[in-house]
Amino acid sequence: MRNYSFLAKMTLFGCLLCTLPVLFVGFFSYWQSSQVIQKQASRSQSQMLAQMNANVEQILLAIYHSLNQLSDSTVVQKMMSEPFDPSDYKLYNDLRKEISNTESSYTKVEDVVLIDFQHNWMVKNSGIYTFDRYLHYRQISNLIMLPNTFNWVLNPSIWFYSEETANSVPCAYTISLVKKLPAQSPDKNGLAFANIPTCSLTEMVKYSPGESESIMIIDDLNRILYHSNPSMIGKYASDSGFVTNPLDLKEPTGQYRMELKDETYTVTYRRSSFNNWLYVSAISIDSLTKEAKQIERFTIVISLAIVVVFALIARFGSRRMYSPIRNLVMQIGGIVPRQREGKGNEFDLISDKLQELFRSKSQLEKEAYTHIQQALTLFIMKMFQGSLRRKDLEEKLELFGFGDKVAGWKQMTVITLQIDTLDNTRYSKEDLELLQFAVNNIAEELIPADVRFPSLTIDQTTVVLIGSSDTEQQEFNAYVAAIAESIQRTVEQLLKLKLSIGISLPFSDPKNASVAYREGLEALRHRFHLGEGVIIPYAHLNEGKHRKQFSYPGLTETELLDAIVLTDEDKARGLLKFFMQQVLKEDLTPQEYQIPMFRLLNSLLVFVQQSGVTMGQLGAREGSFYEELNKLSFAAEIEEWFWAKLIRPLIGIFQDRNNSQYQNISEKMIEMISKHYDTDLTIEQCAAKLHYNANYLSGVFRKETGMTFSEYLSNYRLNMAKKWLAETDMTVKEIAERLQYMNSQNFIRSFRKQEGITPGQYRTNHQKIAT
Repeated sequence: MRNYSFLAKMTLFGCLLCTLPVLFVGFFSYWQSSQVIQKQASRSQSQMLAQMNANVEQILLAIYHSLNQLSDSTVVQKMMSEPFDPSDYKLYNDLRKEISNTESSYTKVEDVVLIDFQHNWMVKNSGIYTFDRYLHYRQISNLIMLPNTFNWVLNPSIWFYSEETANSVPCAYTISLVKKLPAQSPDKNGLAFANIPTCSLTEMVKYSPGESESIMIIDDLNRILYHSNPSMIGKYASDSGFVTNPLDLKEPTGQYRMELKDETYTVTYRRSSFNNWLYVSAISIDSLTKEAKQIERFTIVISLAIVVVFALIARFGSRRMYSPIRNLVMQIGGIVPRQREGKGNEFDLISDKLQELFRSKSQLEKEAYTHIQQALTLFIMKMFQGSLRRKDLEEKLELFGFGDKVAGWKQMTVITLQIDTLDNTRYSKEDLELLQFAVNNIAEELIPADVRFPSLTIDQTTVVLIGSSDTEQQEFNAYVAAIAESIQRTVEQLLKLKLSIGISLPFSDPKNASVAYREGLEALRHRFHLGEGVIIPYAHLNEGKHRKQFSYPGLTETELLDAIVLTDEDKARGLLKFFMQQVLKEDLTPQEYQIPMFRLLNSLLVFVQQSGVTMGQLGAREGSFYEELNKLSFAAEIEEWFWAKLIRPLIGIFQDRNNSQYQNISEKMIEMISKHYDTDLTIEQCAAKLHYNANYLSGVFRKETGMTFSEYLSNYRLNMAKKWLAETDMTVKEIAERLQYMNSQNFIRSFRKQEGITPGQYRTNHQKIAT
């Protein structure tokens, strides 16, 4: 089977889409116009028959009254009551006057005939006759058998003409109004006729039938009195083909269709209430729709023109709409179906490629999820170990989606869980790692995810941070204790092991998680005298106060090293002074004070070595910096020694370097950001490539650009996100993934924080401006 391209299918569909409605509308218009014309014509025929009926009945009614007046006249009554002598000319003349009053051009009455069977005479226009000697007296005599006193009867005209004029009769039939005489007597022995030639009905009807139209008047005996074809007069209604049995037409008016000689006719009829005559009009449907034929031809021409125009539009429009599909197929390395073998159109090819991408994406997502979990575990471990600066801690919380959760917690605590012993159990030391994994899962199952951080194991200890939005400390402590008991009980039921749990004091600052972790560990050390399977709150130890520990001002040390790199003397001097104040505010012994001093010295010397500075550049000749520091006794002289011996000389060295190197280093770092912004780029990677210390590069970059490396990278990614939102159709999720966000929600939150609106709103606003 031949395989068509999507372009051909789209073009064909477009042609059908425009052709079918046009053809439907054209056909419907023609059909509707034909129906309207037929209805109007039928309505016109009904009105015409009503007018025809009124015209004819008006004359027939005049004839009826005239004949009735004649039959009731004294002359007629006298002639019917006494033998009539033809020699009585006076009576005959009086009768002729009465008869002449009945005949008129208006009523079309040509002859009035009086017959007396009892006295055997007949009077008509041509004279007085002995009735039984009249040629057609038998046929006429039979009319006395008519059922009613007055009867409208179709008779051959020859009955009422003498033999001399019989061949000159203008109409073959005569319509006779027959009245039985005498009117007032039950014994009828005479007849009165008012004869109208059927030819006169044409003037009464006052209508000229059109082409393919037949007009008929049918009496109550189913005889045709009038027909647009005169040869049909006198025949029965069934002979016309339009009326099979007039008695079936019981309604006063009506209309029906019928087939005659392979042609369809509309037959309209109207029955007279005066004499029960039937007025019929039959007209061909084709003649009615003759005007509609012109509409049909015009509709066909217009429809074909519209079809051609829309077919061309569909062709060119389909090609334009197909262009992106073709480009997409070419970009994914495919060829259009007419250029390649096998089944399937462009979308099949695209679908195959997308399935490959989805498979690759699924694999990448699995790998990324593994890396994310590893990164998350490392972050939480560093948080508990206290090796994160506050800013890094806040950034990581946002990065891993814990920012809003922690912001909503009013107090937190850390619980530490340890398996007491495997002695006298069914487990061996090789099972310890698996058992710790089981304890982790149990803890995460029993503690709702919205009130905890992911649990992890540090040195055979399961550690979990729990938070709450409740400000009541007693209720929070009770809640944590209940969780600890539930975990301990579940482990004992499922694993048949004793589990001890240490609970830290509550805290509100996530930076204090490391202190809480150590409190939990310290609480567990009291198992030595409390025994196995215990829950030990740190609140019961150390008088309920937080664990006392010396907090080395590491952040201040880092900022001091940055100030040295940036050659900022004022800031470096102030940080050194602040460092000394932080150390001195601790309640330590003289020996303990030496530890932070020597730690600072050690950090400075390591920094010197990493920066490529020699001891000779610092003025060191004989002796050791450690020995010099050890000889000093007062805080003021120690501070001055650090400034004069190390910090100020280093600032001078870096000032000399900066004049030639800073700008070049910053430009290289900016170039690396522009090339690798969509990777997991860090300042440590830049330092490794540029062969500099990371802290040194951080200080140089901040001095040259006015912002930290992470701030600059974040701003650069934000600008790229704005560009992609405005110029591409990339989804928010795709942009977030490309810019190394853990999930789209983190990206949306960061974007809104800096721009004040969401990425979707930014794209919508830009599209409105563009249009």
